[in-house]
Amino acid sequence: MNRRKFVADSVAAFATASSILPSSFSDAPSASGLGRMLTLDAKPTPISVDTAKTAVLVVDMQNDFGSKGGMFDRAGIDISVIQRAVAPTARVLAAARKAGIKIVYLKMALQPDLSDMGLRDSPNWRVHQQIMRVGTTVRAPNGAESRILVRDTWNTDIVNELKPEGADTVIYKNRFSGFYQTELDTKLKGLGARYLIFTGCTTSVCVESTIRDAMFRDYSPVLLADCTGEPVGYGLPRSNHEATLLLIQIMLGWVSSSEEFIKALESPTPV
Repeated sequence: MNRRKFVADSVAAFATASSILPSSFSDAPSASGLGRMLTLDAKPTPISVDTAKTAVLVVDMQNDFGSKGGMFDRAGIDISVIQRAVAPTARVLAAARKAGIKIVYLKMALQPDLSDMGLRDSPNWRVHQQIMRVGTTVRAPNGAESRILVRDTWNTDIVNELKPEGADTVIYKNRFSGFYQTELDTKLKGLGARYLIFTGCTTSVCVESTIRDAMFRDYSPVLLADCTGEPVGYGLPRSNHEATLLLIQIMLGWVSSSEEFIKALESPTPV
């Protein structure tokens, strides 16, 4: 079968299946009365979400990945695709806070002794220590001493434009997935969250890894495509970013945009 036809048929089949799911598949409005039902335009189909059962996840939007002087920048990686995601993400966070939607930040950060980086012959160690030089002492742009990808340093602080606020949740992680050996699942269940709106970086690594684990746990993940970026494969005829968007809308969840999310939140009446 032609690959293009296979992809098109897969998307069509998933969309058809989604449109005929029984009404019990969608949650009723929250019993607390604090939320409201919204319909978010997305691929492969629109999705109805209850704002009281929704959380926005901000994945790894920290200086090491998105700021000059951070780990990626020092390694010669083009961070412009990540920086372009900052402004739409800031708008999403402002709209979510106004609507009372919970916000959860994930931060890729290791213990100062690197004891949580894994075995020395593991891929996680190889990528982070041998290639990215995690743990190396550096001078941050503000002149302070810092360390690459280590907790409680400038390098692992969230970028200035997206700083967490007092009511937000911040969770450290030491692997690509935010669910691996963290309290994320417990925290989301405590918030009553079922619908997860994803932003962050990088699209095909930490974001996709976390979305996969969210799907395995029966959350409904929605990725906002303009609120994420992927340097790997950027500029190729078929980028990793685009591959992840396609995979999510076919197999793992939904893909939408910051504009559609904000528009749904600002809709004057529930739809």
